[in-house]
Amino acid sequence: MTFERITSPDHPAFDRAFTLYTISFPLHEQRTREKQERVLSHPEYHFDVIWEGETFVGILLHWEEEGFSYVEHFATDPALRGQGLGARALELLNSRGKSVVLEIDPPVDELSIRRKGFYQRAGFWENPFLHVHPPYRPQFKGHPLTVMTYPTPWDRGTYETFWVCLRDTVMADCKTDEQ
Repeated sequence: MTFERITSPDHPAFDRAFTLYTISFPLHEQRTREKQERVLSHPEYHFDVIWEGETFVGILLHWEEEGFSYVEHFATDPALRGQGLGARALELLNSRGKSVVLEIDPPVDELSIRRKGFYQRAGFWENPFLHVHPPYRPQFKGHPLTVMTYPTPWDRGTYETFWVCLRDTVMADCKTDEQ
């Protein structure tokens, strides 16, 4: 399994990867295509396509910061789910030796509870912080998410460092009046 970074919308896999992005996440959790294309060139942003040999497996959209990797979006091709490929992709990311942070919907229904279990089996810890992700688009408000971290839970100071990065770097191109 390999990750291939895309830095231009002209990359041959970008359209396929962007389509997976749009079908895997609700609109309020997505950048517009224009904003996604612009952020590709940000030095800390990695729009990675996940490959198993020559097979397109999914996407891992993450930010590489000094003390952690922030997984903004992660999805596998629906036709390939249930084969352990997502777990292997996380294992590959986690093997880089950095702390990893991601957000999930609060575990309140069967799907969100299963998703939390998937990340826990991959070694992630649920953190107790009240966390509202800023909106990607002006017609939406921020939405509450659960913060999960690997390989250990975070303290408040580390979370605050992440929050500032999320607000000021990750979401810089999506600022709304709410922020």
